[in-house]
Amino acid sequence: MFGNAREVFVYNKSKETFLSFRVKVADSFLGRLIGLLGKRSLKPDGGVWIVPANSIHTVGMLFAFDLVMIDKDCRVVNVKEMVRPFRIVLPKVRAESALELAANSI
Repeated sequence: MFGNAREVFVYNKSKETFLSFRVKVADSFLGRLIGLLGKRSLKPDGGVWIVPANSIHTVGMLFAFDLVMIDKDCRVVNVKEMVRPFRIVLPKVRAESALELAANSI
């Protein structure tokens, strides 16, 4: 997340709604390692897209968030609402990346 951080928006095609407008892309080793660690909260239009990732942990996190696991074609393969701190989300076989969005946004 150091250097030139990229941002994307998240659009739910089936419901034709935007879920978030400022999702940072964490596609470097350091970006994936840090993710949301050290943040006290997540803005309603913010999030992190961890690429690649088929599982996550929330050890050291300070807040809950919604999680969307995505396959290589950007299709949702798993959804978890309100993932709380100090949890482990086990690997999902088809997942290629993970979207961490503000709580109650999905």
